[in-house]
Amino acid sequence: MTGRMIVSMSEPLNDRPSTPLPVVLAGARGHGRWHVENIRRLQREGIVRLVGICELTPLTEEELGDLGTPEQSVDFGALLDSTGARIAVICTPIPTHTDLALTAAERGVHLLLEKPPAPSYADFRRMADGVAAAGVGCQIGFQSLGSHALPAVRELIEKGTIGDLVGIGGAGAWVRDEDYFRRAAWAGKRRLNGVDVIDGALTNPLAHAVATALALGGSTRAEDVTRIETELLHANDIESDDTSCVRITTAQGHPVTVAATLCAEQADEPYVLVHGSSGRITFWYKQDRVLLQRAGHGPEESEHGRTDLLENLVDHLTTGADLLVPPDETGAFMKVVEAIRTAPDPAPLPDAAWRRIPGENRRVVPGIDGLVAAAADTLSLYSELGAPWAPLSNEVSTR
Repeated sequence: MTGRMIVSMSEPLNDRPSTPLPVVLAGARGHGRWHVENIRRLQREGIVRLVGICELTPLTEEELGDLGTPEQSVDFGALLDSTGARIAVICTPIPTHTDLALTAAERGVHLLLEKPPAPSYADFRRMADGVAAAGVGCQIGFQSLGSHALPAVRELIEKGTIGDLVGIGGAGAWVRDEDYFRRAAWAGKRRLNGVDVIDGALTNPLAHAVATALALGGSTRAEDVTRIETELLHANDIESDDTSCVRITTAQGHPVTVAATLCAEQADEPYVLVHGSSGRITFWYKQDRVLLQRAGHGPEESEHGRTDLLENLVDHLTTGADLLVPPDETGAFMKVVEAIRTAPDPAPLPDAAWRRIPGENRRVVPGIDGLVAAAADTLSLYSELGAPWAPLSNEVSTR
């Protein structure tokens, strides 16, 4: 029988100032709608106040609802100036992240920057160095890294609960229809008008699997990565990868292998799997749910709370709390992005390797669900698991 416990969320800090911090949101549609609703929640709690929206098409009164009448403009810098914003939330196309972040930093405005923070390591470094020189706080929007499960799992690893750490796997089997790759001009692109985009399965929709796997193993900074192997493919008619895997060799000595697809037969919850010499830990990072399995014990399941990253940024500014996801703690992830950026373009899967689902307008790779799970379970690449369509992996040394 599975033992189960609920770990409650920590109490919110009660020494925040009574005046909510003014926030500008850049990018309020698409995934930006999530930020609109999160800001709405925090505004109701008196933590922040939405003073500006930078969007090509202004939000309507219906979309704003009880958010009031924030100033709306397509000029991000002018909007920051006119509103006196303390915080900017940036949820715009990937290639715009660096320049918008620096626009805010130059004005002393603190940042929540959506993932991936940049399409290349050079752009990431330019952003991170510029933010540091400006002395502003910057939080990268890997929401899973706000989970209270992370320190709990790290403690289990450090205590030797599952023996010696052998490696970490990650699995993401998602379903996306063909319209998903037409949601924006940059969707499914590696480059657009000569500018890097790198909108692949591992770098954008399932980027959390990569970042979370690296974080659980304590390999978050750029120098923690020594070698990266990639296998990048696509079933859809796109430039970027929709079915891919990566194996990262870490300075800590353990491999991190993450497999992902947007062409699953059935959608599943993504997870990270920590392998030990005498046990394993599964972390379903969107659910903050952990399963501990070890020799001589029954399975133990726990659910954990989560700290919202915008709330954490507010606490950093008002109480001095440490940021949960500062830029340099995503350097290892950005090394993976760079390896994918510089790898040969993803290979199209042969016609025999995928099929359309009638009435669903989506492409499926038969057997990919099992391959994704097997990669996380064995720390192997698709080619090593015998997938007949998998190319030889591309290897990049980061030293």
